[in-house]
Amino acid sequence: MVNELANLEFLSTRSGFNLAVRHIKQTIAIMEDAAGKHNLADLLYQFDDEEMAGERAGLVLRVLLVDKLGYRTVSANLRSVVADTASLAKEFAKWKGVDLVVVYYHPELGLLVANPKVPEELAAFGSLRKRELLVVYAGKGSVPADDACQKAAELAIRFFEGEKTKVPPAFLRGGFAVKPLKVKAPPKAPRTSAKGGVRKTRARPAAAKPVQEAQRVAPPVVTAAAPSAAAPTGPVRMTPRYAVVVQNELFHNGNVEAWKRIVASYNAKYPNLQVYIYYDGERILDINSLFKWGKVKHGSAIEFAVAGSDIKDVAKLQRYLAQGASHQFEAFLKGPVNNVLRLF
Repeated sequence: MVNELANLEFLSTRSGFNLAVRHIKQTIAIMEDAAGKHNLADLLYQFDDEEMAGERAGLVLRVLLVDKLGYRTVSANLRSVVADTASLAKEFAKWKGVDLVVVYYHPELGLLVANPKVPEELAAFGSLRKRELLVVYAGKGSVPADDACQKAAELAIRFFEGEKTKVPPAFLRGGFAVKPLKVKAPPKAPRTSAKGGVRKTRARPAAAKPVQEAQRVAPPVVTAAAPSAAAPTGPVRMTPRYAVVVQNELFHNGNVEAWKRIVASYNAKYPNLQVYIYYDGERILDINSLFKWGKVKHGSAIEFAVAGSDIKDVAKLQRYLAQGASHQFEAFLKGPVNNVLRLF
């Protein structure tokens, strides 16, 4: 009894109680749509609420797939890097005899959920890394799971690890084909003008597509502050890693300071997006470490990726970082030190 009360201690506060109520309502709504009719990962992927991502999504998986529907699960720490998710999705789309949900524990983004039969959802994992945890759920909706589901989960893990084995014919026949779902957008109240009329809202512009080749840009303008972005909606995703080639003879302290100000400008405009920097396959937590001992020289490639929902201006970010890694880095060092550059 004491242990049960300890687990419910968070309900003693208003914020904790409200959080629990919201989670229960959202879970019930998802259960009504899933309940053997739709893939749970599809519902979570299109559920327009960031609160239902990450560990919260893991709670829904447990209560619905494991406790309610009895799905079989198999987990493994990947033995190799998985990059070709499109081929995997094409293969799993043929498995109409079993319902699949995959969970990947991303080292930066945390718990990610996908229907492995849908290329867009599986691509959101990015490149699955070696020794990271992957869990496969296999079942048959509201029909009790059987040994074939266990075998399907085990076989799916083997496909993720690069093995090409024969798929039983029973996996290819059934009613668990990919079912497109419509996104349920929450209703928005109309904006009123000062005269009392309804103001027409403009359509949100599409996110810029990343580019592979960097272009030179004009010197930036320094301002006292940068505008903030609206609260994010939708599932968290990470872009692929994009390479920025060092054009300077050495990635010295000036280049480092330029990069720091560029990233700070991006974070000021999009505070809900996170920029990750990598060098030689490892994540760089402190940009200053790229300058130490002069290890990053001309021709070296520094990689970056952006994570979050509603990702924007990645192409522009790449162009600025490319200029910051060249002899034109001084354009980003003008103006007061504590001010933010208005670049985005």
